Amino acid sequence: MSGESKSSMQERAPITVPSDGRVPTILQVLPSLVTGGVERGTADISAALVQAGWRSIVVSAGGMMVHEIERHGGTHVTLPVDSKNPLVIRRNIERLGEVIAKYEVDLVHARSRAPAWSALYAARRRGKPFVTTFHATYNAGNPFKRWYNSVMIRGRRVIAISEFVGRHIVERYHVMPERVRVIPRGVDFAVFDPARVTQARVIQLAREWRLPDGIPVVMLPGRLTRWKGQLVLIDALARLARTDICCVLVGSDQGRTGYRKEIEDRIRGRGLESIVRIVDHCRDMPAAYMLADVVVSASTDPEAFGRVVAEAQAMGRPVVAPDHGAAPEIILPGETGWLVPKSDAAALAEALDAALKLDAAQREARARAAIAHVRGRFTRAGMCAATLNVYREVLAESAAPIRFASSTATPTGR
Repeated sequence: MSGESKSSMQERAPITVPSDGRVPTILQVLPSLVTGGVERGTADISAALVQAGWRSIVVSAGGMMVHEIERHGGTHVTLPVDSKNPLVIRRNIERLGEVIAKYEVDLVHARSRAPAWSALYAARRRGKPFVTTFHATYNAGNPFKRWYNSVMIRGRRVIAISEFVGRHIVERYHVMPERVRVIPRGVDFAVFDPARVTQARVIQLAREWRLPDGIPVVMLPGRLTRWKGQLVLIDALARLARTDICCVLVGSDQGRTGYRKEIEDRIRGRGLESIVRIVDHCRDMPAAYMLADVVVSASTDPEAFGRVVAEAQAMGRPVVAPDHGAAPEIILPGETGWLVPKSDAAALAEALDAALKLDAAQREARARAAIAHVRGRFTRAGMCAATLNVYREVLAESAAPIRFASSTATPTGR
C-alpha cells in the first residue's frame, strides 16, 4: 500500500460523474473547532472545497476556528457532537440527518469517533456515502474499545494521515488495503516559510519569553501531557550537562496541573531551573521555530503524523524525534534530523549534542535539505487535492448526479 502513489494517481486522473447542474456538497463532522490537527485539517479541506466551487458544511460544537470556516465561505452548524452521552449521540443522528436534508449533502466525512457514530447512521438513513479519516491509532485495550473504534473503518474509503496509520488500519482492523487512502497532513507554506517571518516577530517573541541573547535554544512544542515526552527531554538535558543553552517547552497544560507540577519538580530535581522554562500556547509558531537551534519531538507514544516535525523542517530547523510512528516518514536521518529510540534520554542527549555542534555551513545545508524535503512531500495543496479526489471517487461509485468544478444501538464514549 503506497499512499503517495495512490494520491498522485488520483491527482493525475480525477474522476467525474454525470451532471444535473448541481455542485457537490460535503459535510465534515468533528467534535469541536478549538485547536489541533483534526481541526486544522477540517478547515483546510473546507477552504479547498469552496475554492474548487463545491459547497462546504462543517458540523461541530463550536470553537475559535468557526470564524475561519465562515470567512472562507463554508457553512458551520453548531450541534453537541462532542458529547459522550449515549442519549445525545442517538439524538445527533436525527440532527445530522436534518442537516443532510437541509443542505442537500452528497457525502459525509467523519473525523472523530463519537460524532462518527451519529454521522454513520445519519448518512445511512439519508442514503449518503460515508468517509472517515483515521487521525490516531486509538487505544483498543478491550473488545468494547476495539468495536467502538471500528466506526472509523466503516467508511467507503478510510483516509489515513500517514503510512504508519495506514498499516495500523490494515493490520489491526483487517481493512482491505484497496479501501485505504494514505493522505499525509499538509504544511501551509504561506505561513511556515522562513522568508515570511520578520525579525520583528522573532524579537517580540524572544522578549515575551525572556530568552537570553546569544545562546542556543532547544525547543519542544506540544501540549503538556505525559506522552509528549517533556520529562524525557529534561532527563536528556541533565545528561547533556550544558549550562550555555536554553530549553523552551511550548504548550499549555490544558488543566493538567498535576503533570505541570511534575515537570517543574523534575526541572528542579535535575538542577535545570536556569535552563528550562515553560511557556504557554504560542500563537506565532513560525516565529517560535525561527528562535530554535534544534526542535525536539520526544513523544513516548507513536505520533500518527507529527505536525511539529514537518513544520519545523519547513522552517529549516534540524529536528530530533523518536524512531517510531510517522516520524521516520518525515525525517531524513543524517540529512534533515535525527531519529532516536523512544524514551531514551541518553540517545536524545547524544543527538542534541550533535545538533548543537553543527557549524553555520552544516546548518545551512540541512536547512535547505529540510525545506526541500517537506515542500516536496507534505504540502497543504497536495493534501487537499488528494482528499477531494477521494470524494470524487466515492461519489462516482454512488452514481450521484452532480457536477464537479474543473479544479480540483449507539455507543458511549469518545
